[in-house]
Amino acid sequence: MAILSASASGSKKVLDLYHPKTWKEKGLWWTLGLFIVTYIIVVLVLGLYWSNEPDTFDVNENAKLKVEETKTRLVTGVTTTSTLIKVASTLLDKPGGYLTNDVTPPGIYLDNIPEWEFGVLVQTRDMARAFRNDFSRSQSQSTEDKDLIIAEPRFNFDSDSWLFPPTESEYRTAIKALDRYLLRLSDPKQMNAQFYARADNLRDWLAQVEKRLGSLSQRLSASVGREGLNLGLAGDSAAEQSTPTPGSQFNKTPWMQVDNVFYETRGQAWALLHFLKAVETDFGPVLDKKNARISLQQIIRELESTQNTIWSPMILNGNGFGFVTNHSLIMASYLSRANAAVIDLRRLLEQG
Repeated sequence: MAILSASASGSKKVLDLYHPKTWKEKGLWWTLGLFIVTYIIVVLVLGLYWSNEPDTFDVNENAKLKVEETKTRLVTGVTTTSTLIKVASTLLDKPGGYLTNDVTPPGIYLDNIPEWEFGVLVQTRDMARAFRNDFSRSQSQSTEDKDLIIAEPRFNFDSDSWLFPPTESEYRTAIKALDRYLLRLSDPKQMNAQFYARADNLRDWLAQVEKRLGSLSQRLSASVGREGLNLGLAGDSAAEQSTPTPGSQFNKTPWMQVDNVFYETRGQAWALLHFLKAVETDFGPVLDKKNARISLQQIIRELESTQNTIWSPMILNGNGFGFVTNHSLIMASYLSRANAAVIDLRRLLEQG
């Protein structure tokens, strides 16, 4: 009886294997597994594709295309304005779109490109502020441009907002306002829209650029850790500060944030490179009068080096003279030289 029972049980298991319901369940599991594997592969491939930084573009060619598209004229300020529009649009229209506020894969796990986006956004905000406060105004008592009043605060909207409202919609509104300003700028009947290419306007914007580059150089140099002296009150015996601070302090960027600082720097340098090329066109007569064009071109050359291809699969953080390279220190050297050239350019613009 035991043998017959075992034989019957074995036959039942064999029959169960060929039962339609069993094969249907297995088919569902295989389909689910195949879907998960395919999804993971697609997400990884998209993540790699979206992690590519946008290429640089020709600012003068971009201005010509903008003029042809809008059927306007190429007047002073059009190149810089169209460059600002293109840089801001790249944030939203590059592969993957704007990733900083993504809440789904692959955007949610990418960190290098969102840092790059923030770097571009910092320079975009600074340029939009320069447009509103300096480039579009003849004197300090002049009125602000109606479209730049809309654009500048929209670019300063929260970069991480996903909904109510999404960041992209605010930036699109800013870009549309810049488009309207550009149309009025090139219309001879719209005399209330102006771009003043003056030495003092350029000098004021470069003062902000100088501070940005100096800050980035310090943050990049902190990748290896170093002792820094407190220079907050240097040069003024009557200077005071809110709270006391040590005479020296050890600064070091956490290991997990070294690549974040590096890619934010790449983003700022990418945007600034285009703005400076546009400025060379619109402020050409001013630069030539001051014999300062070569100084601007030197800044551009240093920033172009920051956009060289990164052949390493990761940002390395070796010691200054160690066996392994340190990408942050290399980037800091380019920015420091660019910053020194900015200081020289500002001095030339101050001269009569």
